[in-house]
Amino acid sequence: MDDRQRYDQATASLEPPLAILDLAALRANAASMVRRATGKPIRVATKSIRSRPLLDQVLAIDGFRGLLAFTLPEALWLASHGHTDLVVAYPTADRHALAELAGDAEAARRITITVDSADHLAFIDHALAGVRPRHEIRLCLDVDAGFVTLGGRFRAGALRSPVRDADQAADLAAAIAKRPGYRLTGLLAYEAQIAGVGDAPPSAAYGRAVRLMQTLSARELVLRRGRIVNAVRQVADLEFVNAGGTGSIERTVREKAVTEVAAGSGLFHPRLFDFYRGFTGRPAAMFALPVVRRPGHDTVTVLGGGYLASGPAGPSRVPQPYLPAGLRYSRDEGAGEVQTPLTGQAAEDLRIGDRVWFRHAKAGELCERFDTLHLVDGDTVVDSVPTYRGEGRTFL
Repeated sequence: MDDRQRYDQATASLEPPLAILDLAALRANAASMVRRATGKPIRVATKSIRSRPLLDQVLAIDGFRGLLAFTLPEALWLASHGHTDLVVAYPTADRHALAELAGDAEAARRITITVDSADHLAFIDHALAGVRPRHEIRLCLDVDAGFVTLGGRFRAGALRSPVRDADQAADLAAAIAKRPGYRLTGLLAYEAQIAGVGDAPPSAAYGRAVRLMQTLSARELVLRRGRIVNAVRQVADLEFVNAGGTGSIERTVREKAVTEVAAGSGLFHPRLFDFYRGFTGRPAAMFALPVVRRPGHDTVTVLGGGYLASGPAGPSRVPQPYLPAGLRYSRDEGAGEVQTPLTGQAAEDLRIGDRVWFRHAKAGELCERFDTLHLVDGDTVVDSVPTYRGEGRTFL
């Protein structure tokens, strides 16, 4: 029985649109990530999963430890459900959430928030001016891990922190140390240009350029990140140094300065992670849409489908028509809000009510569209678990 038959049989009693998670693929992906980490713990990026029951399942696997949340309200919610090691990966300007954090001793013990400037500290101080009692807030210093060359004319990597060198990081660490009510406990340096950019894209020429950039970037970063960590450790007793992502696990863990890696997308292995030479994952998360029209002998139309991924606009951000193989988007319509025409030889055998299985371009954004993930083992749905949306939570 092939994958399409398994998924169709497993979900025969369910009505699409629906989303599934193939547990065998998830387990295989998790085991691969742990092997690649060679003993260093993997902090799970919650934005890639967005389902509390699944986060619990992953954290039960040896090699995974702690959560990397994307908002402070999310971290507070997860802490209220028992999670004890949470780092918020992005700075927050949520005054209400900051007040809740500072006013709750248990939450303040469990959650670390990220800053990258004195302005952040001033904002937090102002937001907490009337909070009593005010508990000590754990901080993580975010530094820029992007690659800059040609005198600043070329840059690769996410535009994140303004802190790039050891002196800047040490100065901010010292500023934190002088402020009462804060404790610097961690450092974050995410190399998006390596971890989040596939080095084996369809274009061979572009692939060579990406690999050259990544080689030069990794060579520069290992020295700069090491200097930054050493400088900050002169000021603060760091509990963790977090770096990397699914696409860079085996490269990042080789750095002595890095104590843990962050990853999450590799568990689902969405479409964008097909384009890496260093590892091969198994598609685990998919969604099914029903065929509702047949405009032509080689064209079908499915309900909905415009589940575009964030990032630069383009073909790489649309879901991949996955099963049956051989379907492609209509050039004039693409992935639509209410309908999506698909063409190709495989469409000739599809009838009204049949399912087309898609893979999202990115991982966690799929769960913003569905309130339930149906867990498939073999050809059976063994459980159905809520996503964040299914629990009535939308954090962004």
